[in-house]
Amino acid sequence: MPFKRLLTTLVEAVPGASGAILADWEGEAVEQFTHGDPFEIKVTAAHWGIMLAQLKDVHQKHDAGAIRESLISTDVQHVIVGSIGDDYALVMTLARTALPLLALRKFRETAQLLHKEIY
Repeated sequence: MPFKRLLTTLVEAVPGASGAILADWEGEAVEQFTHGDPFEIKVTAAHWGIMLAQLKDVHQKHDAGAIRESLISTDVQHVIVGSIGDDYALVMTLARTALPLLALRKFRETAQLLHKEIY
């Protein structure tokens, strides 16, 4: 499966992107690509995967529809986290100088391709 290629293409397509990781429902890395520390992106995916699960629970309780993705901006970075079906999460990290809407568009394209590959 071309997971590595898809993640590499995603990160390389967005100036300021630092990494992307596909993780399973337990937060375990399936595949990743990062310009930084590979361990750090794994920890990031585990933490943001927990946040995604909590967001899904809130939306389900309030009949707000399914969570596709969430863009979180901090003082240091942007993070996009989204669902790939019911069993996987895609997490992308970006510098604060990156263009978040460009990243979101590329993220969505990649999420669709990953969904096709997995399911």
